[in-house]
Amino acid sequence: RSRDIIGALAHALRDIQGVSLLDQHMDADHHRSVLTFAGSPEAVEEAAFGVVKVASQLIQLSTHSGVHPRIGATDVLPFVPLRGATMERCVQLAKSVGARIGEELKIPVFLYEEACVHVHRAGLEVIRRGGMEALASRMKNDPGWSPDYGPNSLHPTAGALVVGARHPLIAYNVMLDSNDLSVAQDIAKTVRSSGGGLPFLKALGLNLSSRGHVQVSMNLTNFRETPLHVAFEAVKREAGKRGIVILGSELVGLVPQEAVTQEASHYLQSGSFTSNQVIENQLIAEFGSEN
Repeated sequence: RSRDIIGALAHALRDIQGVSLLDQHMDADHHRSVLTFAGSPEAVEEAAFGVVKVASQLIQLSTHSGVHPRIGATDVLPFVPLRGATMERCVQLAKSVGARIGEELKIPVFLYEEACVHVHRAGLEVIRRGGMEALASRMKNDPGWSPDYGPNSLHPTAGALVVGARHPLIAYNVMLDSNDLSVAQDIAKTVRSSGGGLPFLKALGLNLSSRGHVQVSMNLTNFRETPLHVAFEAVKREAGKRGIVILGSELVGLVPQEAVTQEASHYLQSGSFTSNQVIENQLIAEFGSEN
C-alpha cells in the first residue's frame, strides 16, 4: 500500500544498467505489488538481488496484513525465459540468486517449479500453505523442509522467499457482485485444477473490503491449455448458478502476446487470426523495435 516503498523498489531496478522495469501493479486489499522487469541474464540477476535486498530493508512482514497469501517481504521471485532465453538459464539464475540471498541477506530460500530440488515442494501453493507460521513449524520439525539456501528459520522481518524458474503465467482476477467470501471461495474451489476443475488453473476466493465485493483470484499456469476466456466463463457460469453476476475482471501485471491473439481469435470467431495481422508486429519485424 506504500507508494514510497514501491517507488524505492522501482528505483533499485532502474539503477541497474541493462534492465527495464516493464510494469508495476499495486493492490491495496491484497497489500501486494507485482514488479515485472526484463533484461540480459547478467543484469536481471543483479537487479533481482538488489530489489530483494531493498524489500528486506523496507518491508516489515511482522506488521503486514493483506488478503493474499504470502510468506515473505519478497514473496516470490520467478525467472521467466523470454526471447532468446532458455529455461535452463533461468534455473541457473534462480539458484545463483537464491544462494546469494540466503548467504548475504540471511533469508531462507525455497526453490520451486523448474528450479525445484525437492519434488514434494515444487508448487508455490505447497510452500505457502498455512502461511508463515505453518512454514516456520515445518522448517523446525521436518528435515524435508529445510530451505535450499539460508538459515533454517524465518528472517525476523522479511520472512522467507520462494525463488524459481517457470513459463509465463497469467494472473487474472474476476470480481463478483457479492460480499459473501464463502461464495467466492466455493467458486474458486470448483474451477481450480485441485478441485477437479480446469487444468492448469489455480484459484482463491478473496475479500476486497475497500471495494465492497469479493473476487476469484486466478493464476493460469498454461494459457494455451486453459485460455483467459475459458477461465472467465467458468467463473461466470458458477456465479450464475448462485444467482450472482460478474462486475468485471482485471489482469495483474503483463500478459503474453500469444494469449491476447488467442482471445481475439476466439471472440472474433476467426480461426485464421494470427499475431502477424497486427500492424505493430509487422513493423517491428520489418524495421526493428526502435523504429
